[in-house]
Parts: sequence; C-alpha cells; structure tokens
Amino acid sequence: MAHFTDITTRNELADFLRIPRRKLTHILYVEKVDNLYTSFELSKKSGGTRQINAPTNDLKAIQIRLANALWLHQKNIWQIKGIQPNISHAFEKNKSIITNAKIHRNKRLVLNIDLENFFDSFHFGRVRGFFEKNHDFSVPIEVATVIAQLACYKGCLPQGAPSSPIITNLICQILDNRLLKLAKLFKLDYTRYADDLTFSTNNKDFLINYQTFYQEVSEEIIHAGFKINSSKTRLQYRDSKQEVTGLVVNKRISVDRCYYKKTRAMAHSLYSDNIFEIDGIGGSITQLEGRFSFINQIERYNNELDEKSRNFRCLNAREEQYRKFLFFKYFFANDKPLIITEGKTDIVYLKAALKKFSTNYPKLLSTIATSEIEFNVSFLRRTKRLRYLLGISLDGADAIKNIYNFYMGKENLPNYLNYFNRICAVHPLNPVILIFDNELKTKDKPLCKFVNHIRLNENDKKSLSDKLHIKISDNLYLMTNPLVNNKDECEIEDLFDGKTLSHDIDGKKFSPKSTFDTNKFYGKEIFSKYISDNYKDINFDAFTPLLDSLNEIVCTY
Repeated sequence: MAHFTDITTRNELADFLRIPRRKLTHILYVEKVDNLYTSFELSKKSGGTRQINAPTNDLKAIQIRLANALWLHQKNIWQIKGIQPNISHAFEKNKSIITNAKIHRNKRLVLNIDLENFFDSFHFGRVRGFFEKNHDFSVPIEVATVIAQLACYKGCLPQGAPSSPIITNLICQILDNRLLKLAKLFKLDYTRYADDLTFSTNNKDFLINYQTFYQEVSEEIIHAGFKINSSKTRLQYRDSKQEVTGLVVNKRISVDRCYYKKTRAMAHSLYSDNIFEIDGIGGSITQLEGRFSFINQIERYNNELDEKSRNFRCLNAREEQYRKFLFFKYFFANDKPLIITEGKTDIVYLKAALKKFSTNYPKLLSTIATSEIEFNVSFLRRTKRLRYLLGISLDGADAIKNIYNFYMGKENLPNYLNYFNRICAVHPLNPVILIFDNELKTKDKPLCKFVNHIRLNENDKKSLSDKLHIKISDNLYLMTNPLVNNKDECEIEDLFDGKTLSHDIDGKKFSPKSTFDTNKFYGKEIFSKYISDNYKDINFDAFTPLLDSLNEIVCTY
C-alpha cells in the first residue's frame, strides 16, 4: 500500500504499519490501551512537575510506527505543495527551543501566550475527527477510530506517548496558519513551541493596536478549541528581560543568569555535601547533568554563531563549570569501576571475554537471569561532548593522556583530583582503569608514550610488566594486556588463538591494521562483531591474566 490515505480498514492499517493484525486487535480489544500505561511525574526546568503517561513497550512500538507514518505523509504533502514550514518548532527534526527563540531575538516587543492543559485539549473525538475530515489525512471513520484508540489514553492524547507530538502539530496547523495571517497583518513574527505561542515585532506602533490584536488572537485560540493560561501571558519590552521558551532573547540567545547560578550552586552543594535540591526536593546527578547540558547547548550555538573555534583548552566560564561536573560524574563519583580503552573494539573483546567467564568474576559482572548479564563495571562511552569539553577524542590513545592531565593538573589544565579531594565530603568510591595494548618498548606506541608522559620510574615499569597494572594516583590505575607467543609486544587482538584470527567472513580474512585491501580483508569492527556474536565459542584463555588483573584492582581498591 503506497499512501496513508489509501488505508480503508483496521486490517489495512495494521498491514501499512507492519503490525500483525491479531496483535493490533489484541491490544485494542483484549489488553485495552488504557491498561498499557505507567504514570509518573517529571520536574520542570521552570519549577513544579509534569505528569507523564508512558506506554508499555508493545504499545510504544506501534505508536512509534504510527508517528513515523504520519510524519512521512506530512513531509510528502509539504513537498508536493512546496511548503517550507517554520511555525512549529517542537517535536520536529532540526527544530528546537533555539530555532524557536532566534526568530524573536533582539526585538522591540515580545508577546508570550501559553495554552492551558495543552495535551488534554486533544480529546478522543477531536483526534478521530481530524483524521476523518482533514483533506490531507482523510481516512474512513473505522481507521480514524483505530488511530484515536492507539493514540489516546483515558480519552486524551497523553504527554509521554511517541505519537502525541506529531498529532498535536497536525491538529494545530489550522490554528497556526490563522495566527500567522493575523501576525502578518499586525507586522509580527509568530512561532509555536507546543503550548507556547510567541509573537514579536520591531514596530513601535504595535502598542496602539495591542488590545485589538490580543482580542483577535484570543478569539482564534478559543475557536480552535484551546484556552489561554492568562497567568502566563507576558508582553516583554526591550529594556527588560525578554524570554522565549526559557531562553533570553534580548541581544543574543542565552540561558537566564539566575538559572545558571542556581545550577552552579547545586553542583557545589553536590560536591561538598553529596546532596542538593531542586525546588526544595532532593535532586539527582542525572537531573543536574540535564541542566548543564541545556546551558551548554546554548553556549555551543552562540560559539557557532560567533564563528569562535573552541576546544577543551579554550572554554568560557559556563563551559568550564560543565567540564568540572563531567569530571566529577565520570572519574570521581563514578558508581561503578570505570574502564577506559584505546579503541572501541577493545571494549567489545573485554565484554565478550567477561561473559564467557561470567561465573569466575562475580565482582565484575552478575547473571541476573538465565540469559541476562549485568556488568558491575562500566566502560567509558566516548561522545562529542566529552571530546569538546575534556579532550576525550572519539577514538585513540591521546584521550587517555588528557584524562591523566585533568587528574594531575598537567599541560596547563585544572587539577580536578586535587580540587575534589579538597572540597568533597567523600573520596572516590571506585577505580578508573586505563587499559593500553602491551607495547612498552616502541617509543612511538601509545603505552610507551603514556608511560614517558607520566614519568614512570623503572620499578613501576617492571611492576606494570609483571602484574599488568599499577596505581598511578588515588583511584587512577594503568593496566595492559599480557604478552603471548613469546612476543616482545602485543595488541589485544594477539590474545585470540589462530583459529579465531583466521576466521573467514565472505571469503575475507581479518586484518588488525588500520589500512588494508578491502577485497581480501576485513577490519576490527567486523571482527569485533563476530567475537561478540559468537563469544560462547571463542577461546578466551589468553585473556585470563588480563581479567585477573582487572579483578584484583576492583577487589582491592
């Protein structure tokens, strides 16, 4: 079936969404949708809480497919009609609070209008009526009813379901178009971010017509089935702080100074007292990271706007606060022993080896079900954010050197270990373990370069060779893999036996090199996937000294 509007029955909708017909019927009429939600509250950035109703996995999977189908159909309509929409900025790819706010930056007047009980305004009949009667999404009432059944919870669109955002945007299009026409008539710009409506202008005569404009806007909103939250309606002048969806827009887009100062104070309370509050309620480290991430998102946007080239050695004050927090989270207050390897495939090998020997290392991983394994250690996932703020590149060994530099205050970087040891109520609870290939003799190899960088003495070098690990400082450890087959140096791939290393995939052999003939060989990524998928059949015996050393660090720290 090629098009959304070709669907005529419930079974055809199931086929279109690639859902078994019996499963759709079972969810709708046996399990029943209202029984397939869990409810909880989330804290708002602005204070207070938001009720979230989240669907269970089976229903969520169907709603995701429905949302994707609606979004694809909407994009096709825009393409056919030559429309480039720029009104709604919530829940859409490449749209955000930033794209919404920048349209209203540096304006004489900014008017914010909030819609009350936004998601509750989209009741079952309204959702069904849209899909039955809208000329772009016109489907038979049977199909419209099933869509509404899948999308609604207790008679309304729930905040927390993946299908709710696209449906609210579709239904709001008529209101958006009417408000845009009205805005143009009064020489205003208009955008909407979910339930936040914003109008702005540089027209100095707008105040003369403000009451007339507001009355007409109110009538359009009421006519569209919404209600204005009058307590949140604000007309903001240039000589005062102007905010749009939580961002200050007077000159440049920025996070409110008070929000930043509160976030910084929360972080300081976390460091010094191991506890902090958000609006009088105990906060979590995840919530605090969300606040720092929100602030950093705006800082990165402004850097790009100003064409400023920044990196972890050249950050502004707000970015430095976020960097400090990230060091605390990952390397000082890490809730599990943290393993950092040279490359991402090393992590795959280690996880596979641990799973193979799961009963031998209860401190490193636990079996919580017949086939489910939970790791009691964590592996650093390198991200663009860590690369930007801490110099932890997405791959390679230089990143490990930067981690050490932040520990010890080397190369003009802050000494975060000293700072947190001095200010924190607790000391690091878990080790951080840096793992290199055993290449201690070649000067240009990562381990040798790192050992020279940290100025390891000969006794420590011998200890590293014999025990495969040494303690560098506090909770920071250096570790390497064993030597095998009488080799002077070994990469971690050398720990696999000949049978594993010579495994044939599509007529090709494994090459550990960074460059190779792709017609004859495959690389580390494909090899690591083979190891991960077949770990039960792989010989990991040569990994045992490495795992024993890792286990010793974790058990004795």
